[in-house]
Amino acid sequence: KWRQPLLLNDSLYYAGQAQQLARGIWFREIFVDQPGAEHGPLTSLVLAPVAGGSDPVPWMRLVTVLFGIVTVLLIGLLGRRVGGDRVGLVAAAIAAIYPNLWMNDGLVMSESVSVFVVCVVLLVTLRVIADEHASRWSLVVLGACTGLGALARSELALLAVGVALLVWATAGWRWRTVVRPALVVLGAVVVVAPWVVFNMARFERPVTLTTNDGTTLLGANCDATFRGEAVGGWSVLCVVSDPAYQMDEEPSVRSVRQRSLALAYVRDHVGDLPRVTAARIGRTLDLYGLGNLVQQDVGEERYRWASWAGIVMWWVLAPLAVIGAVLGLRRGLVARRDLWALALPCIAVAVTTVLFYGAHRIRSSMEPTVVVLAAVALVALLGSSNSAPASRSTTTNTPA
Repeated sequence: KWRQPLLLNDSLYYAGQAQQLARGIWFREIFVDQPGAEHGPLTSLVLAPVAGGSDPVPWMRLVTVLFGIVTVLLIGLLGRRVGGDRVGLVAAAIAAIYPNLWMNDGLVMSESVSVFVVCVVLLVTLRVIADEHASRWSLVVLGACTGLGALARSELALLAVGVALLVWATAGWRWRTVVRPALVVLGAVVVVAPWVVFNMARFERPVTLTTNDGTTLLGANCDATFRGEAVGGWSVLCVVSDPAYQMDEEPSVRSVRQRSLALAYVRDHVGDLPRVTAARIGRTLDLYGLGNLVQQDVGEERYRWASWAGIVMWWVLAPLAVIGAVLGLRRGLVARRDLWALALPCIAVAVTTVLFYGAHRIRSSMEPTVVVLAAVALVALLGSSNSAPASRSTTTNTPA
């Protein structure tokens, strides 16, 4: 994709905002003179250092590719932490060839960055929950990592809640029961607060992480996504058919209005919600609407053959992941607390799917978990791990 131009999708926003940042323009809309927070700031920030030249798009593509490469390493380390050396090597091998990971690289969008952050969050979480004497600093750092996730993709704010609850559940009944999760929340707040305060000061209506919720809800709740081939998905037709849409409308005002339109539509079609919700879940699990899912991928610059290859490989890895969770616990390959940590991205994806829509982009956050647990299954089925899981071999009295 080195010389391919960007298509009309979210990549234009990330690239345009990164170029603005390189010129000292702080988070404005790229087509009109309005404050901009259509997406979280992290992806644009990491792209900004290479966005200042006359032809920055290839270099921005390279940045996301580098994040994808490092993610393979992190998934290998996750597997090693959870189930030992062999699981780690198998997980890294799967990650290196898994289309649903590498086809996001080079797209100048948030998935490569957000999946990287998810892996970091999981690694730090596994280390902290394995050590009941983890330092306060390590808990704050863990919270800060979850905050970065929220700045990459707003739905990853759910990770901060899930991690804090998991830290609380593994703390034991002492004063640490309250202090440990509180420190995690503090770390997340410290990272996210500057962006939230910045948004509150520059928009007409209150904005926390993004102004994208109205557009997302409107595109997911309309005739095109409640019936037809896009059921359970998202359609730009729902957004462009908004009769009150104006290009230069203040983004926070537009978001509030679009959110109201979407909720009004849902209230008028409550009876359709069970069917649409089932379709959303089916799409996220590659069990429904495959043609439409692939078409969306193609519109976001993913190759059609790679999207279909990702679907086929998902059909193999997802059942293996379930087997890995069961056999990992039964044979002592995976600690129960580690399994709960790995489940957190899956829970976040499930909540986001039900509330918004189903798509491969939505599912991207749980792909590392699927890869690691599939590796556990392969090791359990083909032979025992050649070393003890790192998360249980670490002495509990060593500060993180």
